[in-house]
Formats: sequence, structure tokens, C-alpha cells
Amino acid sequence: MKAHDGMYIDGAWRPADGRDTIEVVNPADEQVIGQVPAGTALDVDSAVRAARAALPGWAATPPAERAARLAALRDVLVARKDEIAGTVTAELGSPLKFSQAVHAGAPIAVAGSYAELAATHSFEEKVGNSVVHHEPVGVVGAITPWNYPLHQIVAKVAPALAAGCTVVLKPAEDTPLTAQLFAEAVHEAGVPAGVFNLVTGLGPVAGQALAEHPGVDLVSFTGSTAVGRRIGAIAGAAVKKVALELGGKSANVILPSADLAKAVNVGVANVMSNSGQTCSAWTRMLVHRDQYDEAVGLAAEAAAKYGDRIGPVVNAKQRERVRGYIEKGVAEGARLVAGGPEAPREQGYFVSPTVFADVREDMTIAQEEIFGPVLSLLRYEDEDDALRIANGTVYGLAGAVWAGDEAEAVAFARRMDTGQVDINGGRFNPLAPFGGYKQSGVGRELGAHGLAEYLQTKSLQF
Repeated sequence: MKAHDGMYIDGAWRPADGRDTIEVVNPADEQVIGQVPAGTALDVDSAVRAARAALPGWAATPPAERAARLAALRDVLVARKDEIAGTVTAELGSPLKFSQAVHAGAPIAVAGSYAELAATHSFEEKVGNSVVHHEPVGVVGAITPWNYPLHQIVAKVAPALAAGCTVVLKPAEDTPLTAQLFAEAVHEAGVPAGVFNLVTGLGPVAGQALAEHPGVDLVSFTGSTAVGRRIGAIAGAAVKKVALELGGKSANVILPSADLAKAVNVGVANVMSNSGQTCSAWTRMLVHRDQYDEAVGLAAEAAAKYGDRIGPVVNAKQRERVRGYIEKGVAEGARLVAGGPEAPREQGYFVSPTVFADVREDMTIAQEEIFGPVLSLLRYEDEDDALRIANGTVYGLAGAVWAGDEAEAVAFARRMDTGQVDINGGRFNPLAPFGGYKQSGVGRELGAHGLAEYLQTKSLQF
């Protein structure tokens, strides 16, 4: 798609406040494919004012009508699915097949789920002698990341609109074209002016202005834990609600009774998906000592198959960050069994699919989020040891457990300090709540639990 040179505010594309722009680069070939405005605090203020003006009317709109607009939005996304996939591939570097299935397919499913929820959710309930109303929290400032550019937008905007909130979106500067395409879809779906607004720009400028704006009632952010802390501090000073989906270092626990080959192969695929740029990726594979050497061999063999199948990471800075972690893993004594820090191609921000063995739980690569195609294999002695290692990071976003008996896997999963656990390769569920324990965040996304983040309660006593 051709980039817009303005902001989408109050139902129209308007000139930006300043003249600064952000270049959009294709990470596969390092070529500039477009540019968008670098928004200022004045752009954010205009968008928030439009959202506040539209709030009373949208909040009073019957849920059935809000559902109809969301259904129309879903239909537009379906009609433009190929364009969405091509745009994500161009600015993120994702292989086209993956973009079609995941980057375009998942947001369509999520938008559809909120169209249904808006129509069926009960926004009031009787509790004793009280009637409890669930009302929109107000104006939402949504700040989204680049790794799943459309999914993360829809996972915030769709429930906010279903709840009756209005939104100002500040997307990641690496993938703004997908956000502009989404704004076009919102407009085509007939969402009223001011209900959804888009400001492109840099995080420290436009993002901070949005988080600090007194007209914003809730900040929904997905990104690093460091930035999440900063947003939490800003919001806390204003006693403003936040929803934070942050980092992860998820454990993939393979119990001795599991199908080892299947668990390892699916685990490697999980880490390599989206070039490892997934906050919920199972980047730590925990294997019993008696099966460890076999698992290492299987993982190395599986990773080798991904050399030409994964795309680049998003930019040069991210490539150097990931390669730095690989070098640190080697320096701290981990054993490379696949990949390494060397660039696999002369052009593009590519990183080799990498597997480390002999990883100790205190190593940097076992504790910090790398956000690249890097897997660490750790040994455990028994189930209690595996649980201690699995729970032994500051994160708690996701995880996996494999066992021959499903009940055995569930019993282990119940003891994990994490917000979501896949049992024996369980499939993604767009209706299940997603979010973390500990420093992986505050709040939940997706389904009814995601809708609840954008509602506040009022009780009337009789």
C-alpha cells in the first residue's frame, strides 16, 4: 500500500503537526519502502480531543450497533487479507505464507470474536439488591509493537470499541504501514468519526505524549518490560488504569513420558516462528537428564531445517542485539549445536536459527528475553527440579508441558507461575485470556477477559 503523509484523526487524514518523517525499511533487503509522519505531542493532543468528543455518542451506541461495526471491520479485513499479508511481509520481513496465515488470519479471527462478544455480552448484572453496570472506561491510548503489527492492534482496538471506548493508536515505528491500512479498514467499515484515531511516531515522543495525556483514561501497551515500567510509572502518577503485556522467557517442559521427538520438533518450530520475535515463545527447553543428549541432537537437526525458512529480524539494531546474546551465550560456556552469531546472508537483517546446549539456569541466555531465533536446552533431575527451573525467571507469560498422560501434564502446568500453558501442543485459542504473571505484565487480552479490561463497574443499590 502507499503510505499516507498525515494522521487519521476524527474520521479523516489530516496533515501532521511537524515535518519530520520516519522511513519504513524492508528488513529482508534493507530498502526504504515508504515514509510516514513522525507525530508530535500536538498531533496526539488533536487525536485525544477527537476521541473525547466522540466518546459520549459511541458509549451510548447500543451494543448491537457496535457489534455491527466490528463485524463490518472483520469483513473489510477479510476482503483485504492479501494486501494485509503483503504489507506485513514488506515492512516486517515475514515470509508471505506466514503473513497470510498468522499476521492476517489471526486478527480476522479476533475481530470476529469481538463482533460476537459485543452482541452477546451482558453489560449489567443483578447482585443481591444491586444492579451492576459495566461501562466503558473512556478514552484508550493503545501503543502496539512491531512483531505482530495487526494482531496487536486488533487485540486492543476491537475490545475497546466493543466496550464503548474510543481509541488513539500509536503503532510501532517499524511497522506503521499496517496501522495505516487498519485505519483505512476502520473508515471503510463505517466506524463513526473520532471513535478511532491514528498517530504515527516515535515512542519517546508520540508514545510518551499519549501515555501522559490527561484526556486518556487507560493506556494499553505491548512491548518490553523496561518500557512497561515507564508507562506504569506515568500512569501511576495520574492514577490511570493500565494494561501491560510485556516480556517472556517461557519454559517448554518435556516430561520423561512424553513423545520426545514430537515435543522437541514442535518446540523448535515454536521458537523459530516469526524469526523468534514472539514474546510467548518457548525459548527454554527443559529435558530430563536421561533424555537430554537425544533431545539436543533432535533440536539441532530440527533447527537446521529452518535456515532458509525464516525471515529476518525487524531491523539492524535488533539483529545486533540477538547476535550479542548469542556471543554472550558462547562466552558464558553454553555449547552451540546449531547456528551462531555469524550473519547467514550479506543483505538483510537475518540471524541464523541457533540452538544452545549445556545451558545453566543462571546464564544470561536462560534469564533474559532475546527476541530472536535462539533456543536454550536445560537439564533437570526430576519434576521438582524442572518446576524450580521453569519458575526461575522474572517472567511468567506462557509455557508448555508435554507428557504421555494428559493429566500428568495438567498437574505440572497448574504449578507453573505463568499466564498460559499449552498442553501437548495445544492450539492457539483467540477466546482464551492471554497475559502474564510477575514482570510479564498486568491484565489480559483476548476474549471476554480482554473485553473486561476496557470496562469499569458502577453499582446501583435498590
